Amino acid sequence: MKVNYKSSLQHPIFEVVSKAAHELNIESYVIGGFVRDYILQRDFKKDIDIVAIGSGIELALKVSELLPKKPKVQIFKNYGTAMLRFQDTDIEFVGARKESYHFESRNPVVENGTLEDDQNRRDFTINALALSLHSETYGDLLDPFNGFLDLQKKTIRTPLNPDITFSDDPLRMLRAIRFANQLGFEIEGESLASIERNKERIKIISGERIVEELNKILSTDQPSVGFLLLYKTGLLSIILPELTALNQVEEIEGQTHKNNFYHTLEVVDNICKNTNDVWLRWAALMHDIGKAPTKRFDKKLGWTFHGHEFLGGKMAKKIFERLHMPLNQKMKFVQKMVIMSSRPIVLSQDLVTDSAVRRLIFDAGEDVEDLMTLCEADITTKNPAKFKKYHANFEVVRKKIVEVEERDNIRNFQPPITGEEIMALFNLKPSREIGVLKEAIKEAILEGEIPNEYDAAYVFMLHKAQKIGLKINDC
Repeated sequence: MKVNYKSSLQHPIFEVVSKAAHELNIESYVIGGFVRDYILQRDFKKDIDIVAIGSGIELALKVSELLPKKPKVQIFKNYGTAMLRFQDTDIEFVGARKESYHFESRNPVVENGTLEDDQNRRDFTINALALSLHSETYGDLLDPFNGFLDLQKKTIRTPLNPDITFSDDPLRMLRAIRFANQLGFEIEGESLASIERNKERIKIISGERIVEELNKILSTDQPSVGFLLLYKTGLLSIILPELTALNQVEEIEGQTHKNNFYHTLEVVDNICKNTNDVWLRWAALMHDIGKAPTKRFDKKLGWTFHGHEFLGGKMAKKIFERLHMPLNQKMKFVQKMVIMSSRPIVLSQDLVTDSAVRRLIFDAGEDVEDLMTLCEADITTKNPAKFKKYHANFEVVRKKIVEVEERDNIRNFQPPITGEEIMALFNLKPSREIGVLKEAIKEAILEGEIPNEYDAAYVFMLHKAQKIGLKINDC
């Protein structure tokens, strides 16, 4: 039985593509994510894939010619694809093709093919769905692998033998898990088993492509679903062994510690309720990675993880380097969050002093709210009384941060007295004494000995200078 989805083709680009294909005497289809998401009634993602039985580049150029303002066509000759942007939507054109692979590479040998060839090469049945743009069959669904049924069954399944699909392009293993996580689908049993069989193939995929998929998993409402699938299939131990190293619980003399792997996934899910910042979600994923290598048992103290935050920060940098993640402010932000991840927790357990809060604000700077969000997500106790108490304590810390910041202006701390002023006042050249005075002023402000004001800092500086033998320049 033919199913027609003409009603889905409301975007004006489809009529133009249909007309352009007719003028070129070729067939054209919309395929993949647009069709899948329409049937699932998901939000339109502002990108559309068009496959042509012929040259996708020629079709793109003809479409541009027929559109008002003739948008620029980006051509990627090596891949036989082209792209243009129309009404805030990216339209990608590709010629139908069949592919063959060498074992050492995920880059295929490409030949011209039929629509069926093109659907055969798709990663999953739900992404092989196509709608005809031919005038006589406009909107007809072409579904050679029962992808529509898989959408109804909420199943991720490969069109062909999964061992071939995943071995040919191992990135598809991560995509299977990502789609399962995003859509709330199950990976069909044989396809899931095939991922485990082919997990070592992921090593030929670049770090950039792996991180792109991990970012999409981390951008879901419940990333733990994806990371548990990554763990179950063995992919996670290859991609992020620092994380799987946390999946252990030891008992000595009747004392055990919590499983920090499952705790970490719970923290990630918690933080997703309060932030869409993928880098803060990365910080949650990495916040305890230093615990595996720092774990020790002490007869008096029990299990300890001394210095795990500092070591975790160093490990985070190595992960960024290994996976070719951006080694810029994003990496520094994640590092800072990992290194400082216990600071507000310690504060919330003790009497919250102004000086401790000032130091927290000084060290965290503009990221103090993100740090508090991370630490609140770190509360995973199942004891309702403790849960309520910890959150109440954090609320006290938050109020104290606002109060202290409004009064002392620490967040973007700039010394009230500059090094240049000190040099001129005491007739000094660049020297250790200048640093001593600036550090003393900063410490006095953070400890609350003096307010963060010029006059108070000036008087304090004169006393300190006198103690270290400096005299004011009278000239």
